[in-house]
Amino acid sequence: MCYNTFMTIREQLEEREREYLSVYATLSANSKGRKTVEDECDIRPVFQRDRDRILHCKSFRRLKQKTQVFLLPKGDHYRTRMTHTLEVSQNARTIAKALRLNEDLVEAIALGHDLGHTPFGHAGERVLNELNPNGFRHNEQSARVVERLEKQGKGLNLTFEVVDGIINHKTAGSPSTLEGQIVRFSDKIAYINHDIDDAIRGHILAEKDIPRELRETLGMSTRERLDTMVHDIIMNSMDRPIIAFSDAVFKAMTSLREFMFENVYRNPVAKGEENKAMHMISNLFHFYLAHPEKLPSQYEDMINKDGEDAVQVVCDYIAGMTDNYAIKQFEEHFVPKSFGSG
Repeated sequence: MCYNTFMTIREQLEEREREYLSVYATLSANSKGRKTVEDECDIRPVFQRDRDRILHCKSFRRLKQKTQVFLLPKGDHYRTRMTHTLEVSQNARTIAKALRLNEDLVEAIALGHDLGHTPFGHAGERVLNELNPNGFRHNEQSARVVERLEKQGKGLNLTFEVVDGIINHKTAGSPSTLEGQIVRFSDKIAYINHDIDDAIRGHILAEKDIPRELRETLGMSTRERLDTMVHDIIMNSMDRPIIAFSDAVFKAMTSLREFMFENVYRNPVAKGEENKAMHMISNLFHFYLAHPEKLPSQYEDMINKDGEDAVQVVCDYIAGMTDNYAIKQFEEHFVPKSFGSG
């Protein structure tokens, strides 16, 4: 393999993609580009550059203190939104590498797919969806984070393919690239398996509670089920213009997901604190809507100078909070403080 000595490192990497990746891969050099045109980096192709921007943004760092499923668990080994994101990324990269698709693109989408998630997991998302007349969906909010909110309102100016993958990662989504399809499935592979692991750790579920027929198809442990799903999607997507499971594994995975909704995601023990969290989010929403001057300047300016809808801006601010910060803000505005110095 010989490259023109006048080619930049980025151009050499793009040429390597043309030579090695599948005909179904999304090549960095063929990206549809960014909303705002920029000079190319001399070292990194566009999707690698997007990955780096997401990894270094504030919204990504806040994921470490956002609930995945279990609210404020008493233990250090339960998943957070950050560890979920990293597991999605690893699953997606494994699948992409095996299929000779673009690893940089799947990693960028995976790292950015949940940036718009609220504090307190889907409980926070539900209450904002109820309070906002236009609704609130975390996938759309993730796209808003990278396009509008990050970098003090400038956004990250990511490529079309990454934003498309982020906004279409939910079950009902339809990503335009195979790399986006990989992340869409990798998200489900990750949360089904790690939520079972966490539920067993929290004594919400026992391995034997999982229906026998599902374990016989997918595996008798979390490790085996993860291995089965990843292998199956690779074998059934090899040299095809679509990412897909076999019928048997897809049916079993769908049934396992339904089992998790019935036994974990709606479990009163696992979800016992959710009403308190939703109460906090609701009160914060109404407080900031009534007192926009209490918002940070970036958000206050979005209302007063940019003319954006106050309801959406308040949702933006609350959705960006970590669990701990939301509790702190609730205490600041609703919990009486002691008087005097003693």
